[in-house]
Amino acid sequence: MSRGIRSTRGASRAPTDAAPALFTAAAASYTANCALGASVAARLIDTRNFRWVHHALYIATFGLALAAFSSAWWGRPREAVGSAAAALAPALVPLAVIPYAGTHTRRHPLIALTAAPFVAAAAIRSRR
Repeated sequence: MSRGIRSTRGASRAPTDAAPALFTAAAASYTANCALGASVAARLIDTRNFRWVHHALYIATFGLALAAFSSAWWGRPREAVGSAAAALAPALVPLAVIPYAGTHTRRHPLIALTAAPFVAAAAIRSRR
């Protein structure tokens, strides 16, 4: 191996402090998805031609929430990230159930909104 070039093969990776940004991104995506869903329900926006946007936001929200939750094992600062992941954990249940709740019933928004306090608490805790 030549001088000045370090091999990363087999090296352990240091924890990263990108975790708080994941919690913020998950909260922002969740908020955008709820705002879009509420706007459609109130008939302020017609998404017949682009329903995929709501689905894409849901997928982004769930993916970001899972990534943020996983930061409990790799993120920094450890205490804040662990606390935020614990706050976010209950939100994963309604986020996982929502695709099976039906879209034209009262259940859909009620299940979606049960995640709100946990998503907000996780975003706040991740910044401490």
